[in-house]
Amino acid sequence: MRALIVVDVQNDFVPGGALAVREGDRVVPVANGLMGRFQLVVATQDWHPADHGSFAANHLGKQVGEVIELNGFPQVLWPVHCVQGTRGAEFAAGLAVEKLTRVFRKGTEAGIDSYSGFFDNGHRRATGMGDWLNEKGVRDIYVMGLATDYCVKFTALDGVGLGFNVWLVEDGCRGVELRAGDVGRAVEEMRGAGVKMIRSAEILSAA
Repeated sequence: MRALIVVDVQNDFVPGGALAVREGDRVVPVANGLMGRFQLVVATQDWHPADHGSFAANHLGKQVGEVIELNGFPQVLWPVHCVQGTRGAEFAAGLAVEKLTRVFRKGTEAGIDSYSGFFDNGHRRATGMGDWLNEKGVRDIYVMGLATDYCVKFTALDGVGLGFNVWLVEDGCRGVELRAGDVGRAVEEMRGAGVKMIRSAEILSAA
């Protein structure tokens, strides 16, 4: 069985949001178009407490983009985003949420970030998505969403690490690009780890 994983397509990550990804809204129609071709459609949702350690505003004198150490792990500091219960944490307008089989929330602990949909950044705690996919008999996962160079990348890499066959839906992703070339480097890192590249048209034409 195969599953589509839609990573963090939330208001704060699309244009107008607190941590807007350029053209982030363009992944919505790609996701919607693919959902009907998969038996299982899973979404991840950033779901931070207001005192989350990844927020620059919670560190006196620190700026967005700086890197600090947070409980033993390097942490990029971000604008306040995807705070639990806020509009910014809701799924982006137009996303066909009624077609989602399951939602897994991440980044819920203040002391550690969670880029991957499978684990926190220290791999100390799992979200439950890996076990759930295994219980459903899923072997192949197709990953897309926001952002290529962070949450999409780490979700795909952890998927490989857990033994899934992983495809990256290239036209269904957009990146942050804190540094020029970050998206390209992320794609090459995924490819090097065994993630296969595919475009949505290939999935639609084969289904």
